Formats: sequence, C-alpha cells, structure tokens
Amino acid sequence: MPTENVTFEGANGNRLSGKLDLPDQDLRAYALVVHGFTLGKDSPAASRISKALANAGIGSLRFDFTGLGDSEGDFSDATFSTNVANIEHAAEFMKSQGKTLSLVVGHSLGGASVLLAAQNLEDIDAVVTIGAPYDPAHLEHAFEPVMDEIFSEGSAEVKVGGRNLNIRKEMLEDLRSHDLSNCIQALRRPLLVMHSPTDNTVGIENAGRIFGAARHPKSFISLEGSDHLLLGHGDARRAANIISTWADQYLELDDE
Repeated sequence: MPTENVTFEGANGNRLSGKLDLPDQDLRAYALVVHGFTLGKDSPAASRISKALANAGIGSLRFDFTGLGDSEGDFSDATFSTNVANIEHAAEFMKSQGKTLSLVVGHSLGGASVLLAAQNLEDIDAVVTIGAPYDPAHLEHAFEPVMDEIFSEGSAEVKVGGRNLNIRKEMLEDLRSHDLSNCIQALRRPLLVMHSPTDNTVGIENAGRIFGAARHPKSFISLEGSDHLLLGHGDARRAANIISTWADQYLELDDE
C-alpha cells in the first residue's frame, strides 16, 4: 500500500502536512480522515483507519491541523473554526488533484469538525463520526484546572497527551460559539455514528444526541470494548472495516 506525503495551504496561510494512503489496486473512492484534538495524522486512530480504508479500496488523506505534527503555524492560534476551515481546504486540495472526496471520517473533536464542515463540502456522499462530542465545548473539561487563569490572563499552559500546550481564551470562546444541532439536522448526507459505550472521555450520550438530531439515512454502530482513542488491538481496523462496508452503497468515484 503506497503512501504519498502531501502539503497544502491552510486557512491561515500555513502549509499543512498530510499523508495520502492509496490502495494497491481497485480504487473505489477517496476519503478524508480527521484526527482528534492535538492527536495528529500519525495518531494510532487516524493512521490505522486511513490505512485500513486504503486496503479496502478507499484512498484516504489524513493531515495535521495547524501547529501539530509536521504542519506549520502555532497551535495556540488554532480554533475549532480554523480546523473546520482547514477541512474545507483539504477537500479543495484533493479536488485540485483530481481526487474529489466522497467520504469524511472524523474522530473525537474531529468528528464534530466534519459535521460542521460538511455543509460546505458539496461533493461529499457520506459522513462518519467516531467518539464525537455533540457540543464542541465539551472539550472544556480537559482545561478545568486552569479555566479561571485562561479567562483572566488570556491563556494558560495545559498538559494534553503528554505535551504542554498554550490554550488561549479565544479557543474556548470559539468552541462555545458553535451549536451543531442545526448543521446535523441539515446534513443531507447519510451519517454513520460510531461510539464506544465504555468511552470515558466523550460519553456515549453524545452519540445519542448526534443520532437523534440527524435525519435519515442514519446508522449507529456500538464500538463495544473500545476506548476513546481506539488503542486496543484491532479496534481502529474494525472501525475502518465497518465504515468501508457501510459506505459502499453511497460512494461514487469522481474521475474528473
């Protein structure tokens, strides 16, 4: 399975770094796999899902958001809104290469991002969320010890995923400004909601709210036994296999 390194310009003019995992043969469609908060394109979930989709015939792009991994920019300047805009830039990049996206898959906060971005992705045939929060502001729980400092001083350093990151007030204000209910209701694409009932980071009730707000066609799959990061043996591959099978009826390869 070949993997190509790619770069494209993001919403703030920074170069964003991505990897395009391609099938050895019999290409069915192209997908975008969006990582969770601070995780990056090479995180186990994003990498394993992208590669598994490629093995199932779906060429898959994964990229680092601003200031993460190999992408340019300062992470502290990023917001939920800029992440959504960068998803749209990724889709435009793929289209410019003659590889129009048919499927978007978002993990954790990346799932919330693809729900919002999808309204501006006219070519997308289907959407998948994995362990996604219904409310982007759900992320605030990770910053509870320094919330007062963030709002009084304008920013604070937080340890997330073993790294010290500068979290700015603007990021939290932006998270609070988004209500996904309307965009979920107006999605107008098939939606697959995937969530583990034992997810201790983003509770399964979030999946229920996303599923309840969506209109048909919609599906829900319980990722029984998985943790939030899909770190268990075979968890990410199992999710990708389910996605591939579910999406098969909806995907249309654009050969332009």
